[in-house]
Amino acid sequence: MASPGYGKRSTPGQLPRTNHDFAHLPPREAAIAAYVDRLPDGADISVKTLAKELPYGQCALRTALNRIQAAGHLRRGREHVRGTGSARWITRTWFSRTARDDDWWTAFTRGGVPEEPEPDTPRQRPTRSRAFILLAALGRTAPALTLSYLDCVRLEPQVTQWFERGATEPDIVRALTAGLPTPVHSPAALVRSRLTSKLPPEPPPPRPAPLRFLECTHCGAPGRPEALPGGTCGPCRGEPTPATAAVLLPEAVRAHVTALRTAANSPHERTHA
Repeated sequence: MASPGYGKRSTPGQLPRTNHDFAHLPPREAAIAAYVDRLPDGADISVKTLAKELPYGQCALRTALNRIQAAGHLRRGREHVRGTGSARWITRTWFSRTARDDDWWTAFTRGGVPEEPEPDTPRQRPTRSRAFILLAALGRTAPALTLSYLDCVRLEPQVTQWFERGATEPDIVRALTAGLPTPVHSPAALVRSRLTSKLPPEPPPPRPAPLRFLECTHCGAPGRPEALPGGTCGPCRGEPTPATAAVLLPEAVRAHVTALRTAANSPHERTHA
């Protein structure tokens, strides 16, 4: 494992693991990517550490990781979480079992949550919400709370509110069935009353989105995600470096100003004007 706060970081929204996740990579790169994929978050995936665990030298591993990055599974950069009160930037290595294009990595770097991918096989959508299913099955746990179809429809919005506040199915069932009176004269009224009186508080505000930037995989130069397609900067891809305007030192600026003032105040210049 790497030092606390460093090491591998898995990206959100990955597809379930299969035996063909890295079939598009060469055999060596596929084997290394599969090994990294199965490591827990926080694991040290530096070239030096991987060379101790895998049958490849550091040079081969460095080349393989660059190819894995070019295929969209890996990005290197730095991250700083807003609101922490610290000016420290943490080196990050983000890994995604699901290959991502440059647009996805750009959105991720800017703190957005890119849409989760959909699997190739169609999935049957549930015809009822979690809230409705919980209410309809409530009678199996507590027969005295058996509800009708209309009861479930009317109480569904209240249960949905519990889910929105972070409650789980066991949390809600426990709140509704614990310590029931005997007998229960009106199941729907009792459930409505408990859903109202025991409603959990609103969750705290979400943590601020982290500030991130990527680094070139070859030279480590920082840059905007759109300037690092495949995780590589323009100069390392062989593109010419754009010309930059010359920057004058403060002493040179003052010398130019003095020369202009002297020329403007000279008798020759006034006569010429």
